[in-house]
Amino acid sequence: MKHDMDLKSVKYELQTIISGKSGNSYDALIQTIAHYLRTSQRTGPMAEEKHQNKAEETEKLLTFAAKNDLFYTDVEEDKYISEGAEQKVYIQSEQFVLKLNDAIYYASWEDYFLNLMLHNYFFADTAYQLLGFHQKEKELYAVVKQPFVKADSLTDLTQVKAFLTNNGFENTRNHDYFHPQLGIILEDLHDENVLTHHDMLYFIDTVFYIKPEVFWS
Repeated sequence: MKHDMDLKSVKYELQTIISGKSGNSYDALIQTIAHYLRTSQRTGPMAEEKHQNKAEETEKLLTFAAKNDLFYTDVEEDKYISEGAEQKVYIQSEQFVLKLNDAIYYASWEDYFLNLMLHNYFFADTAYQLLGFHQKEKELYAVVKQPFVKADSLTDLTQVKAFLTNNGFENTRNHDYFHPQLGIILEDLHDENVLTHHDMLYFIDTVFYIKPEVFWS
């Protein structure tokens, strides 16, 4: 995680990444698609309004994927290893896993792509690379590639809490956190989403949101 004490600089850097004006190479396609969704429609700021437009976003993504050859078909079912409420996980190699995510945790697809960019900023050692989209049983999934982390011990959640607290996040309840200066919410950090390898914490599945009134201020 970034340890820069200058929160104004951190917030500005995050704003430029989410706006598509800067970022790492693995963010480029994510930024392009997030920008496409922002400019092709105007979703409301409230979650209810975003939910109403999610089906429309899906149609936009299908069109975008078709035009830009972004349908990913190399999902090998025999490499399937697990799934949660929001994604299916496949082994790609000794170094990487593929994750198929239907963005069910997010009010909009745009919010899902925002989560990917925030994760890549804070946890670059487990950065997501968007490979494209996959249709399975009429559901649309984003296909992301991520470094494979093999846990070698159980994660101590008090260490997770201490680590995040040291980086300005406040524990709001259970496994959920909020950074009041940055306006960033980070949720669902239980011991299956934060792995321990060689006594280091690896955040492999994060659920980021922003509070727009704080984040963009």
